[in-house]
Amino acid sequence: MTLVAEGLSIRRGSAHDVDICSSIFHQAFSMVNSQHGFPSEVPTLEDGKHLLHLLFLDQNFQFLVAEMDGRVIGSVFLDERTEIIGIGPISVGPDAQFGGIGRMLMIAALDKARQRSSMGIRLMQASFNVQSLSLYAKLGFAVQEPMAVMAGLPIEPRAIIPDRRVRVAVPADLAAANNICRKVYGFDRSIELKAAIERKDALVVEHKDRIAGYASGFGYLAHAVCESALEMQALLSHADRIDGTGIFIPTRNRELFHWCLENGMRVIIPYTHMTIGSYIPPNGAYIPSVHF
Repeated sequence: MTLVAEGLSIRRGSAHDVDICSSIFHQAFSMVNSQHGFPSEVPTLEDGKHLLHLLFLDQNFQFLVAEMDGRVIGSVFLDERTEIIGIGPISVGPDAQFGGIGRMLMIAALDKARQRSSMGIRLMQASFNVQSLSLYAKLGFAVQEPMAVMAGLPIEPRAIIPDRRVRVAVPADLAAANNICRKVYGFDRSIELKAAIERKDALVVEHKDRIAGYASGFGYLAHAVCESALEMQALLSHADRIDGTGIFIPTRNRELFHWCLENGMRVIIPYTHMTIGSYIPPNGAYIPSVHF
């Protein structure tokens, strides 16, 4: 698919595009966050390269780039690992912003998502960025949940949460963990969880000798689901690291949000979870990825 408007074309990205898109990603996120007084989520070019190369190498992601007169000026990724499509990151070079490029990239991404007949489309939007909030709303996204990116590990590592036991996940846990995810989200995230188990990043929490929650890791590319906030607190207490800027905590989950604050974690950036299509509020405690 190619879209053309006043010299703009949008096409599938290739390996040759990843480095230039990483530079744009780093510059764009650093600029907009700095303008609003927030730390960059992509503080170095190497951080940008690391993330975009990870996404490009995953066959379950689509990669679209925007070109103007043959010069790459932006990109967007689509996460196609479940029946829900996640969009992001999306970035446009600082010298090409405010010309409708981001809108065209998002329209192209939405077209791709709809071609898959997905149940829904979701993304995370930095709440301070009123331009992107307005754009996504105009394109049909609805606001669902306020989020806070929180940084830092709990000050009491491996704190004792009554009647909860945390351990490293193993392949035999996959079916039970998927059942928890379906209970909380309405669908499972089996591809993500299976990969996290293989990397030995995933944890499960048991309550009364059964799995009551899991985390695929902690960071923008990871997620966690649990039956209650107590299980999530137990998982967080056993996290040995948070990758990148932080984790997304739903601020309307008062029990979990306040526990994080009371245990030394700090709010870094406000976010908003936005969706198109099917959306059922999660039935339990959850920490979403940068997509959902």
